[in-house]
Amino acid sequence: MSDRKLAVEAWENLFRAQHELFVEMSSDFDGAGLSLAEYDVLLTVTRCAKHTARLREVTARMLISQPSVSRLVDRMVARGLISKDPDPRDGRGSLIHATPEGVRAFHRLAAVHATTIAGRMSALSPDEQRTLRDLTRKLRGAGSAAETE
Repeated sequence: MSDRKLAVEAWENLFRAQHELFVEMSSDFDGAGLSLAEYDVLLTVTRCAKHTARLREVTARMLISQPSVSRLVDRMVARGLISKDPDPRDGRGSLIHATPEGVRAFHRLAAVHATTIAGRMSALSPDEQRTLRDLTRKLRGAGSAAETE
């Protein structure tokens, strides 16, 4: 098989696997009180010290546009899931902080979602999971520091 044909085949399999997993796992969010996008914001924020992240960090990790992230954050503030304050170190920026309710909502859904993920990923051995993690990191950032956390 030529390198080009193999690359296309590998990409198609990766893309289709990701899509199938996404469809299956999106049912975790049905009736959970958080959308996938809200979960993603809370995932980013709760992984940071004191459950606080800069808005630009949240935006950089999201798969939606900056204006969409801003609207999402404003909706989450209105729902009491996060707070948004000026960044004292950067007058143009904002700090996003998960509220206790946001942390609770995130953890409730994270437990369910992690079970779904672990179940589906159990088709791979732990060594295969590590290989997949390492390969996808390499594809996403070609070894960039942002992907090595």
